[in-house]
Amino acid sequence: MCQHETPCPSAGASDREAARTVARDDVLGWTLLCNGVLLFGDTGELLPDGAIIPPRRPTALTGAAA
Repeated sequence: MCQHETPCPSAGASDREAARTVARDDVLGWTLLCNGVLLFGDTGELLPDGAIIPPRRPTALTGAAA
C-alpha cells in the first residue's frame, strides 16, 4: 500500500502507528494511515485484515480519590 521512498511500517509491525497519514476526520475521531491501519481517537485501531486492537488509554485515573 505504501508508495513512499522509505516504506512505512506494515500493518503487522509493532511500530505500525508510525506510518504516514492518508486521511483524517477530527470530528469523528479517526485517522487512516498509508499502511491501511485505521486509528481512532480513543487509541483503538482497526487493521486492514479486520483485526481489532482495543484502546490502550487508561479508563480510570490511578490514585484518584473516589
